[in-house]
Amino acid sequence: MTAHEASSSSSSESKLWNYDVFLSFSGEDTRHGFTGNLHATLKDRGFQAYMDEDDLERGEDIKEQLFRAIEESRISIIVFSKMYADSSWCLNELVKIMECKSKLGRHVLPIFYHVDPSHVRKQDGDLAEAFQKHEKDICEEQDDKKREAKQKQANQWREALTRAGNLSGHHLRITDNRREAEVIRKIIEEIIMKWLPRTNELNVAEHPIEIKSRILRIINHLSGGGSNKVVMVGIWGMGGWGKTTAAKAIYNQIHGEFQSKIFLDDIRDATSKHGLVYLQKKLVSAILKSKRQIRSVGEGIELIKQEFQHRRVLLIMDNVDKGDQLNAIAGNQDWFGPGSRIIITTRDKHLLKKVDEIYEVQKLNDGEALKLFSWHAFGNNWPDEGYLQISEKFVSYCKGLPLALKTLGSLLLKRPIEEWESQLETLDPDGEIIEQLKISFQGLTEKQKAIFLDISCFFIGWNKEYVAKVLDGIIDISILCERCLVTIERNVLNMHDLIREMAGVIISEKSPSHPRKWSRLRNLQEVTDVLTNKSESEEIVALIIDLQSSNNDSFSTVAFANMKKLKFLQLYHVKLDGEYKYLSKELKWLRWYRCHLKSIPDDFFRQDKLVCIDMRFSQLVQVWKGSQSLRRLKIMNLSHSYSLIESPDFSKVPDLKELILENCASLSEIHPFIGQLKNLSLVNLRNCYSLSSLPSDFYKSKSVRTLCLNNCPKFGELHEDLGEMESLEILEAEDTAIRHIPTSIARLKKLTRFSVRFV
Repeated sequence: MTAHEASSSSSSESKLWNYDVFLSFSGEDTRHGFTGNLHATLKDRGFQAYMDEDDLERGEDIKEQLFRAIEESRISIIVFSKMYADSSWCLNELVKIMECKSKLGRHVLPIFYHVDPSHVRKQDGDLAEAFQKHEKDICEEQDDKKREAKQKQANQWREALTRAGNLSGHHLRITDNRREAEVIRKIIEEIIMKWLPRTNELNVAEHPIEIKSRILRIINHLSGGGSNKVVMVGIWGMGGWGKTTAAKAIYNQIHGEFQSKIFLDDIRDATSKHGLVYLQKKLVSAILKSKRQIRSVGEGIELIKQEFQHRRVLLIMDNVDKGDQLNAIAGNQDWFGPGSRIIITTRDKHLLKKVDEIYEVQKLNDGEALKLFSWHAFGNNWPDEGYLQISEKFVSYCKGLPLALKTLGSLLLKRPIEEWESQLETLDPDGEIIEQLKISFQGLTEKQKAIFLDISCFFIGWNKEYVAKVLDGIIDISILCERCLVTIERNVLNMHDLIREMAGVIISEKSPSHPRKWSRLRNLQEVTDVLTNKSESEEIVALIIDLQSSNNDSFSTVAFANMKKLKFLQLYHVKLDGEYKYLSKELKWLRWYRCHLKSIPDDFFRQDKLVCIDMRFSQLVQVWKGSQSLRRLKIMNLSHSYSLIESPDFSKVPDLKELILENCASLSEIHPFIGQLKNLSLVNLRNCYSLSSLPSDFYKSKSVRTLCLNNCPKFGELHEDLGEMESLEILEAEDTAIRHIPTSIARLKKLTRFSVRFV
């Protein structure tokens, strides 16, 4: 499951930004000169810059599109030129830009291109003639109301020009043509970098000790390779030594020099989950900015060769553990265009035969190790008074391993020295790395241990809020992060591969050779053996079955009869034959991808502890029949169930909080009890092409915060009671048949995003 899937499955977040930069300019005199060069440079540096098309046909739709682009841009750059004020379109853009600056706090940067800033402020000099024409147009208007509107508009233009002319910017005189490239560089490096968060940068580490000096040799080698040579380097070392940290730091330092770039993280894990074709698709999609059909590894190789050999690419392959991964993604240097840079991190030096240079990651020296340990144990780069000696003992025990230093330091944070001394006595000076890391696990509560193991097996790459709801563990996940057992990047859960190895050891250590006695299973061969033998599976708490690449496509439900503790079940491309009464009554979370059922059977409803049903791409026509109840269900996701005609009877799920029916193309009816759900906060009905309305009682909901109706072409009306939805924050209704917005919408005090567009 991708991070994007995880995020979209649990919430519909307002997308604040579509662009980094909006360029406002007069196309007639700067499009093919200064503005065009600025736009190209911004794109080359990886920024999303909006520049309207040449000779764009003007109209209300285009005006709305431009204004929306201004709102959705972090910063607007205004290129004032001699002909800027001639264009009412430019001036209207300017008014909108200054409005977004004052109301939304957007950044604005003026460029005075061959015009004096004082002329912009006062509308004289180069701008005087333009405003004389505008004033003449106003005077010649015969209609009083239209003349009054034009005069009001002209006043807004003048006010916006005065305000923009007073802003600090860059002034290029006619004699400064040679300085254009320099000014563009300053805009990028001095101003844009300050105002725009480096969203393309990767999270390196909370406390990157001496990271710049550690990667300096590699950076110098990459820089010295020449602009026409493809350079391939390897970063090699054991797990936990900081290979990924180094690779991320290198990426952050040089990625701005490349338009085509990608960091393929944890290739070992991605390959085991999704296969090599998935990796090839991910690479091609990132570099070409479009999806391509790839049916086999061989086909992917040919596509990469064909499309990349003329492109200057930055490719980082993290955590490679097999030769076929390299052969599928970067089999040879001649696959890539001149100036490309390929970086590979691995534990296996044997895989780096084709690289130009191998850099071995060095362990931290004693001083660096103490500094890193102190940051995590004390929140400072040096131990607190009275803790130096004992800190040095812990540092010595960790043998320079950054992961162990972070994990152990986090465990001891804010603990009295007596607890430090007690912990020190339990350490084995000759212990293996995994044993070092287990110390933090042993300090967790039983609930936290279970959540940690669940995340390690099933929820890496998933949205944090979603997992917290499923596991009922918001605070517990925070504690796991504090202990450095789990990391969160862009609201997505992650875990160091050594920590995951430790989790695997913990799960299997009591019976290493008997998977049926383990608490969590995901390996297909082990799962198949357990389900086929139907014995001694009483300890299984969580299970993944993925038959997408298997010759088998079904199991008997009887195989689950002994799994009395089963709480989490993921099924991919699986048919279950038999009675569903054999499923555990403890089941809390069911994710059944491509479920074959037309309706959920009656005997399924013994699962009264079920919190989440996720049946995307199911064949459901009707969710269930009869009067069964799932009273604890909080999340229902039936997205892409193309045959689903009607929603379930919501009286059977009184505690439902999130309803996701996106892309249910045949869905035409929503059960009226939806308006009685007291805790419902998210309703996602995007792309429900057959849906024409919602029950009137729905609009009296006091709990719904997000309603998504985008691309429902038959949906024709928002009820007049819309104003009673007092908790509504986001309402999306683009590409619908809605022609009238209820006046009661003005009563929605919490509404922060409202988008509507007619089909």
